[in-house]
Amino acid sequence: MPDQPGSTAIDIVRVSKVFGAGADQVAALDAVSVAIRENEFFTLLGPSGCGKTTLLRLIAGFDFPTEGHILLHGADIGTLPPNKRPVNTVFQNYALFPHMTVAENIGFGLEMLNKPKAEITARVSQMLKLVRMEALAGRRTSQISGGQQQRVALARALAPQPKVLLLDEPLSALDYKLRKEMQIELKRLQNETGITFIFVTHDQEEALTMSDRIAVMSAGRILQIGSPRDIYDHPAERFVADFIGETNFLAGAVESLDGSRARVRLKSGAVLEAAVPEGFAPNGEATIVVRPEHARLAEGEGAALAGTVETIVYFGTDTHVHVRLDDGGAFTVRRQNSRGGEDVPAEGARVAIAIPGAAAQVLRD
Repeated sequence: MPDQPGSTAIDIVRVSKVFGAGADQVAALDAVSVAIRENEFFTLLGPSGCGKTTLLRLIAGFDFPTEGHILLHGADIGTLPPNKRPVNTVFQNYALFPHMTVAENIGFGLEMLNKPKAEITARVSQMLKLVRMEALAGRRTSQISGGQQQRVALARALAPQPKVLLLDEPLSALDYKLRKEMQIELKRLQNETGITFIFVTHDQEEALTMSDRIAVMSAGRILQIGSPRDIYDHPAERFVADFIGETNFLAGAVESLDGSRARVRLKSGAVLEAAVPEGFAPNGEATIVVRPEHARLAEGEGAALAGTVETIVYFGTDTHVHVRLDDGGAFTVRRQNSRGGEDVPAEGARVAIAIPGAAAQVLRD
């Protein structure tokens, strides 16, 4: 466990990575800075090509930064080879040895470190218990399921007790149900071992489910860092709001600003109180984001918006009501379903939409 909870494990300081040269030069990372804490489940989230895997490879030592520094507990490790870093990686394909047993796979890294046989045996036994695979210790990894293979890969990476564990989309090959189970399992392992986990994914649900903090990346830059709730409820930029979950965008104009709150007049003429991100500088026009589950269908008086129901989509747990607003825009309201649930308006019905003050967020861009 960390000596000082919340202290920095990995410090990325203005790291850039350029591939190629001349006209073929590609900037994969652009002056990225982030401090990742001890005993933290930290997720790098973004679409393909955003730079998240490149950053993971730089931390692992499989590549080296063009500029900037990578510090582990204050020591610069940016030029060290992978075997000189107290960091381990779990890959997308697990990279297990199919001719070896589960126990042999887990102990392989310890053997490469020339650990005493008794220590290897004890550590392998401890790891088998941690990932709940004691009964399969003697089975070859080619004879176990995908979820079991993933547990073996995790146990092998955790066996040398690294300071930091890097995970490169390790759940992507699993089916939906197993992936959900392994999300819980990963968070349990991180809590029990006290090791800093740095997890790479393009799956927003994975990031929201497991992370202590999330860094949303795009085009080689980190756009926003925060807790899952902060990132979801208070996105600072349009890309973040659009990439994580479903959302509604409304055009308006900032009439006044009071600390972290703004008074915004929508195109409909209605006035909303909305939160503003740090560093927001009003210039008149603004984009406001409202999550579908934070708005509600309402009576006409006092409602911010009005329109006509276009489509209704039933999802089992909830129902999405798609509304064409009177100003021509689109808006979705999500209503949770219950046994004795409220009636949903029919397609073609006129509806009003109420937006509580806490539900609206002004975007920086």
